[in-house]
Amino acid sequence: MDAKRARIFAAAHDLLQTHGYADMTTQQVSDRADVAAGTLFRYAATKADLLLMVYNERFREAITEGRRAAAGLSDPIEAVFALVMPVLKGSAEQLDTAILYQRELLFGHEKMLHRQTGLQLVADLEDGVASALLAASQADGPQARLLAERAARLIFACLHLALAQPSTGAHPDRAAATELHAQVAIMVDGFLVGLNKASSGESTLSATSHL
Repeated sequence: MDAKRARIFAAAHDLLQTHGYADMTTQQVSDRADVAAGTLFRYAATKADLLLMVYNERFREAITEGRRAAAGLSDPIEAVFALVMPVLKGSAEQLDTAILYQRELLFGHEKMLHRQTGLQLVADLEDGVASALLAASQADGPQARLLAERAARLIFACLHLALAQPSTGAHPDRAAATELHAQVAIMVDGFLVGLNKASSGESTLSATSHL
């Protein structure tokens, strides 16, 4: 990254750590980064875009950590859980800010400069989950790939809900990581059942492939 972007990133990162998103202002970021406000907005269109800039890197690091943890695991449930768990664990460090990041990532608008990068990271994570499912099951072919991709999207949805669970008060007697592991197991089992049906000619994939 160029020098100005590096200073803006560092300033936003530090202010998010020390002040939190609600109390951070774009003026504080531009002052700390020693750039004009107009320059700041060339690198991040809004305050929410600054959040995406910083948390995209955290997301990327968590995905990399998950890939390392999943490498060599033959059990598909454990491999997939290892892939997604670092995202959940990292988000717990600043839960409110991580939830805001998820909101802006999934429901932000096209004018945000860093949203597409974040969405590509989601796609990369889902691709990693799908690849782990296919590798563990030793499945191949377009039907298997389609089923794995759908399972991966559902697993990301489970991750998203697990991240938000502590802030909603839902299921207070169940740890978010425990719930996520159980939900991953259900999704993986469903993928394997669907795979068996596909191989035996009982697949319903063709009827829903347009969705």
